[in-house]
Amino acid sequence: MRSMLKTTLVALATTAMIAMPAMAASLTGDLKIFLDTSDPDPRAAMEGMIDRFQKLNPDLKIETTIIDHEAYKTQIRNFLTANAPDVATWYAANRMKPYVDAGLFDDISDVWEDEVFKTKLGPSKAAVTLDGKQWGVPYTFYQWGIYYRKDIYEQLGISEPKDFAEMKSNCQKILDSGKKCYTIGTKFLWTAAGWFDYMNMRTNGFQFHIDLLGGKVAWTDDRVKATFANWRELIDMGAYVDNHTSYSWQEALPFMVKGEAAAYLMGNFAVPPLRDGGLDDSKLDFYQFPTITPGVTVGEDAPMDTFHIPAQAKNKENARAFLKYVVDAENQTIVNKTLQQLPVNADSAVADDKFLLEGLPMLNAADGVAQFFDRDAPAEMAKLAMDGFQKFMVKPDALDSILNQLERGRKRIYK
Repeated sequence: MRSMLKTTLVALATTAMIAMPAMAASLTGDLKIFLDTSDPDPRAAMEGMIDRFQKLNPDLKIETTIIDHEAYKTQIRNFLTANAPDVATWYAANRMKPYVDAGLFDDISDVWEDEVFKTKLGPSKAAVTLDGKQWGVPYTFYQWGIYYRKDIYEQLGISEPKDFAEMKSNCQKILDSGKKCYTIGTKFLWTAAGWFDYMNMRTNGFQFHIDLLGGKVAWTDDRVKATFANWRELIDMGAYVDNHTSYSWQEALPFMVKGEAAAYLMGNFAVPPLRDGGLDDSKLDFYQFPTITPGVTVGEDAPMDTFHIPAQAKNKENARAFLKYVVDAENQTIVNKTLQQLPVNADSAVADDKFLLEGLPMLNAADGVAQFFDRDAPAEMAKLAMDGFQKFMVKPDALDSILNQLERGRKRIYK
């Protein structure tokens, strides 16, 4: 599946609202929900949504289990196979494919026949479609980009870079001041994949990136090597914080908060903890990853988070009612205001937040929108590649052996 959202997202800018869905009768019985939203803001957003749904259905017994975000990734197959919940959070595109192929997610194409799904969720449908059927519903998506310390840039007399040459020039000035250019924590690998996504999309263009992740391009191709050569320029400069393999993405935040690093390539979900750390909008700003190769198609990462019904769920009708509530316009407005992310329902209001208001037109103007490396590539290939990205950031001289290993994996996995 071509794992991308079409860039017809302009409808999301509307601030129109619709009322909460009227229910013919209050639901009864049970509803068991598993969530991976363990960070404070996602947890608050989900708990608030479930509480509102509970108030609409006071006779429904809802049991909610919140699992640590990283632990959830290792536990999901087990709990989908045994003692499955009725609803579970996960991700769109290829990240859901293994569970669809294994018969662990329910086909919910019938839910997508609802008028709201057909008319208000537009381009998101492709991201939850496999084999012509729908397997999940979206509740949020968000832009990626470079979040930076505006005050540090001003102190050093540098501005948002227009191209890669200026990005490197800025970085050298930051390094000369005794700070690191970028914070990052690669303990859980996916943060390094964000850097690869942007280095590759800016070096070779969006379609090349999608073709590579779709197994259509060899990892030993000279164009892939050009991506790593550009990335290595930053690594050789010493642009990244030291010992990044020891940190999660959250553990890398203090380097930026304390001013020891000037920027972070990350999704918009990083904004709430950065603000909580004391970086108000006078100190925190955002810019689009700059051009590397002039004229290539511009792609952006905008991952979409989703809810699914496990195939072994015991209360599927209640689960379907919950999924319909998840996509309700007013609910998505409230949820995404808490998350500080973008709603998927076109009738939802986008929060009056400078990062969202800057990110939305950036996504609308993109030539293509990717779901993120580990959602666009098959799970096995994603794991193999992300191991390689982390290794490359530590030992860039090992590139040839890394690429040869990835190419062997491509031939085996995509066959």
